[in-house]
Amino acid sequence: MNNRQLHLALLAIVLGVLTWSGIGPHDRFTWFLEVAPALLYMLVLFITYKRFPLSDLLYVLIAIHAIILMIGGHYTYAEVPLFNWLRDTFDLSRNHYDRVGHFAQGFIPALIAREVLLRTSPLPRGKWLSFIIICICLAISAAYELIEFGMAVATGTAADAFLGSQGDVWDSQKDMLMCLIGAITALITLPGFHDRSLQKLLSKADSLDS
Repeated sequence: MNNRQLHLALLAIVLGVLTWSGIGPHDRFTWFLEVAPALLYMLVLFITYKRFPLSDLLYVLIAIHAIILMIGGHYTYAEVPLFNWLRDTFDLSRNHYDRVGHFAQGFIPALIAREVLLRTSPLPRGKWLSFIIICICLAISAAYELIEFGMAVATGTAADAFLGSQGDVWDSQKDMLMCLIGAITALITLPGFHDRSLQKLLSKADSLDS
């Protein structure tokens, strides 16, 4: 499978999940709020596809993140069936699907930020690059929590499913912690694989320019 075939396959999968997600969601207002970041992902990738293509690894990870958001939008994060089963089977305190979502909120943006910074800034690989990436991810997480706060203030109980706090007064802080863990995990586990995927992209671009 070549790059274009991979990208088309990922697009088809994401559009299929988006269609499923939008059919009879638990709450239409919550669905829109949850899938909005995925729709923004798709818009940005469509606009930048030719001018600033990303590595194949990033396209795969972004597709996974979009699917996570769409599943959460369909069921709401507090009612995803598999995680309800895990909660009931292992006597957990709550449905933890939102923790998966916030882990991904750190994991995937960390590699997006890494690729963009390596390609557009003079920052070399190293501790400062990792520090700045983690700061970016935490800023994204904090911004998202502020959006949740704003929606709660503006709409009252209509935003309860979007917040997904499940009665935990420390939910926002734990969400940001999961984002931090996700970003650090990505920077520990995937730099080598990311570098190879990025090098493949840049080598292809160089061959087209020559």
